[in-house]
Amino acid sequence: MSDSNRYSKVTPVSWELLQRDAKQLAWDLLKKGNWKGIYAVTRGGLVPAAILAREMEIYQIETICLNSYSWKNQGEMNVLKEAEGDGEGWLIIDDLVDTGGTARVVRDMLPKAHFATLYAKPEGRPLVDTFIREYSQDTWILFPWDSEVQFTEPLAKRVSDS
Repeated sequence: MSDSNRYSKVTPVSWELLQRDAKQLAWDLLKKGNWKGIYAVTRGGLVPAAILAREMEIYQIETICLNSYSWKNQGEMNVLKEAEGDGEGWLIIDDLVDTGGTARVVRDMLPKAHFATLYAKPEGRPLVDTFIREYSQDTWILFPWDSEVQFTEPLAKRVSDS
């Protein structure tokens, strides 16, 4: 089965929901300690990291640059920029942990960091320390930066046309 066929559901996440979930994640992380800084996992972790940095008043922000997805297809992991140190006292922030491929690479880079994501799926969930919502493994999460608002036919119209 190709990667794009393993997603039987699509769940759109609005900017409002993402903001609300990021603020909840900030609350949860503030209770867990004082953090030296944030490592944002690019590209998905950039927006959540920016929100967390503001809400938690963290000014030290670094990036770990990885790439493995092309739309819904996951390919070979490309490490474009690594992290320094072991991560002690730092947060790793990403939007989602799915199969855990990215999470394993990041965990190896920064084994002492606290790994937090907005969303988690069952295969990747054991690799993160903190997350806000869990989705089923067969759900593709459509983030607001990957979509735009447009007209769609009412359900009744779509059903009667098929």
